[in-house]
Amino acid sequence: MTQQDAFRCDEDWHAGGFGLYVHWPFCAAKCPYCDFNSHVVGSVDQTRWARALGAEIARLAEELPGRILGSIFFGGGTPSLMAPETVDSVLRSARAGWGFANDIEITLEANPTSVEKERFQAYAEAGVNRLSMGVQALNDDDLRRLGRMHTVAEARAAFDVAQDCFSRVSMDLIYARQGQTAKAWRNELREALSMAVDHLSLYQLTIEPGTSFGARAAAGKLRDLPDDDLAADMYLETQEICEASGMPGYEISNHAAKGSESRHNLVYWRQGDWAAVGPGAHGRITLPHGRLATEAHRAPGAWLESVERHGTGELPRELLSLREQATEYLLMSLRLVEGLDEERYARLAGNPLNEASVAQLLELKMVERSAGRLKASREGRPILNAILRELAD
Repeated sequence: MTQQDAFRCDEDWHAGGFGLYVHWPFCAAKCPYCDFNSHVVGSVDQTRWARALGAEIARLAEELPGRILGSIFFGGGTPSLMAPETVDSVLRSARAGWGFANDIEITLEANPTSVEKERFQAYAEAGVNRLSMGVQALNDDDLRRLGRMHTVAEARAAFDVAQDCFSRVSMDLIYARQGQTAKAWRNELREALSMAVDHLSLYQLTIEPGTSFGARAAAGKLRDLPDDDLAADMYLETQEICEASGMPGYEISNHAAKGSESRHNLVYWRQGDWAAVGPGAHGRITLPHGRLATEAHRAPGAWLESVERHGTGELPRELLSLREQATEYLLMSLRLVEGLDEERYARLAGNPLNEASVAQLLELKMVERSAGRLKASREGRPILNAILRELAD
């Protein structure tokens, strides 16, 4: 990498900002569709885990001095199983390592089964100001099929508690579920929108290898899934209903009232830097010699032992070439309605986007171009993967 390349690499992350991701790997139960790094255990030594997470934050802060955190995200797993004291300890470590933006967004993921008002109030007192709740369905039969441990009534009650404790609350729902009709999804989505949510993450059910659903599908035992045409129709209706309700999509699977977009996830999609701690956590950090992909040991025990014995839970890092960074930027930024900054892409890639590919996509009305940005069109967004394949070649 030349000195000029290193300089460009060193400056580029500013366009996306800087955040911290904290992975809590423990769950009360493993959902059959989940391929995240989550584990069911009998008990957790919260003090020991808080100390290890704090040590990892301190190590990364030494490498990345003088930065200001714009966001922190506790993901998992089920972070609402963390003791409030653990969350408080982690946030104190982050504040000691970096400055906090005045309007820092601190998000914690929660499941309705792990809700206690006193616990949520304690999270808020520690500094959490945004909650992301994994409701997943507003239908009791489907919740059981999804392996969820809560009912719709419990989800509604939990959501009410969350709104009492936090200024911003997001909800996750899964659609294109087994036996689900377009009408049933429309009714469910409208019900979710009536709950005064300011952010919705709406995901089509995908069957991932290595999950319980994946094994059932391979054995021909997962039936009644909507076909591709019905799933596409559900996606399009989702966009229309949310937009009409003042919650337009700003990313392929995410909708928000104006000003309530997830700032932390925007760091990923705009290709900022994020430090990542916890088992299996993936990060991107920029040092003077280049941008690095970081990854931690996936197994909780191995990660904890590595931190305590060797002073780091990380696996060997990968130095990303500018071409790799350009590809990552392309893949992530086109998920956003705001699209890709063509000048930024060209600076990373060393050349502009393939104009013949862009012209073909423009002619097909799959993309739009304005003010130096390339965006997937309303017609193109349902087939974004095909657009990305064309542009990435």
